[in-house]
Amino acid sequence: MEIPTGKKIYFASDFHLGVPVGKTSLEREKRIIDWLNYIEQDAFEIYLVGDIFDFWFEYKHAIPKGFVRIQGKIAQLVDSGIPVYFFTGNHDMWMFDYFEKELGVKIFREPISRVFNDKKIIIGHGDGLGPGDCGYKFIKKVFAARWSQWMFARLHPNFGIGLANYFSRKSRIATGDSDSTFLGEENEWLVQYCKEEELKAPQDYYIFGHRHLPMTIQINERAVYINLGEWINYNTYAVFDGFETKLLEWNS
Repeated sequence: MEIPTGKKIYFASDFHLGVPVGKTSLEREKRIIDWLNYIEQDAFEIYLVGDIFDFWFEYKHAIPKGFVRIQGKIAQLVDSGIPVYFFTGNHDMWMFDYFEKELGVKIFREPISRVFNDKKIIIGHGDGLGPGDCGYKFIKKVFAARWSQWMFARLHPNFGIGLANYFSRKSRIATGDSDSTFLGEENEWLVQYCKEEELKAPQDYYIFGHRHLPMTIQINERAVYINLGEWINYNTYAVFDGFETKLLEWNS
């Protein structure tokens, strides 16, 4: 796909809207809206690469309370002709078809490949990729199973969403500052994943979220791995201008 002159592709992930409390989440949501208002002037496509919400579950007739500003902004962007793509992350994997039907976004559950101006790019949230993390990979299969989604849907939204939010916050607290530490290329699973994929089909860029630490790592002479970071501490995003992809920080 050729990007028109002056247009750009934007990538962001891990907004984790909903934590740690409503007030700070709302402030973050407004900051994200400011960023979306800014980039819509030259955005050709926008990729929101997972964990946009700290928890999300779509009941047949109900969705989690709140987040109306970002939903409205996304709908306005799509209605104006700017495609917005969503990737499910490990926190919002129970996103079904509400965003597609109501907001007009396309939802992806696995990494995808894109070619922009002859640059090959792999895009995905990043959870469960690469070696290790076997415990999470097992849990992900359980949560992705239809029977587990059916069972959770049997819970009343007041209880089900409240319970999920409680454990989501506990998980975030338990993680602490561990995400802010670079583990070395040999222990960064997504770096190892990129190196493995390069042996199969060379790329120019690998763009992932999930890790929370903003990173730009050269995989080889050609390929670059970019981790988008998160918006609780870093407010980072990536932009492809038709020639190269850069990791930037939003300061509103």
